[in-house]
Amino acid sequence: MKILMVLTSHDKLAETGKKTGFWLEEFAAPYYAFKDAGAEITLASPAGGQPPLDPSSDTPDAQTKYTDRFKQDSAAQAHLATTHKLADINAADYDAVFYPGGHGPMWDLAVDLTSIALIEEFVKLDKPVAFVCHAPAALKNVKVDGEYLVKDKKVTGFSNTEEAAVGLTDVVPFLLEDALQANGAHYQKDADWQSYVVEDGLLITGQNPASSEDAAKRLIQRLQA
Repeated sequence: MKILMVLTSHDKLAETGKKTGFWLEEFAAPYYAFKDAGAEITLASPAGGQPPLDPSSDTPDAQTKYTDRFKQDSAAQAHLATTHKLADINAADYDAVFYPGGHGPMWDLAVDLTSIALIEEFVKLDKPVAFVCHAPAALKNVKVDGEYLVKDKKVTGFSNTEEAAVGLTDVVPFLLEDALQANGAHYQKDADWQSYVVEDGLLITGQNPASSEDAAKRLIQRLQA
């Protein structure tokens, strides 16, 4: 089982002067779910090297057993510090791809042509693609056979009400819930901050940070089936 994880390289929260990046729990929980299932994990990002960590995901109240495990795991830290450049990745070499969130993907992965082409290639090869929280932003410009990949598909992702709760509605380049619906998706959500995962065809999406472990486990189940 070979799984590719794609992280953001974007570290600026628009013009606020604040930092963003990937969300620690949304990387750590899937990483260990895959590792504990015996998967071979490859990490990639647009720029390669160490992806930027969203400092908001490193506060005491955002920690989980998986983030604690990561902080004790020097091998995993070294792995994360040396992500491959996305341009060097070939979808044919992997069984599936998983995109952790954080606000970073709203800026880079949503428009990154290499990432867009990679997701399209995974789908053409009939391989599952999974995204959690803000990572479905990477689907915004993905098309297969001329239609948006999310069109007529059940999907979830960070909701408008969750964005409002973190006070970034007017900071993000677009609202993820709205963007998915604009591309024809059947957007679904559960209560804010509760784990919620939707699967439709090759597409697996999780709503928020709490959904990261369950989204990863859904992907594992899909591959083991």
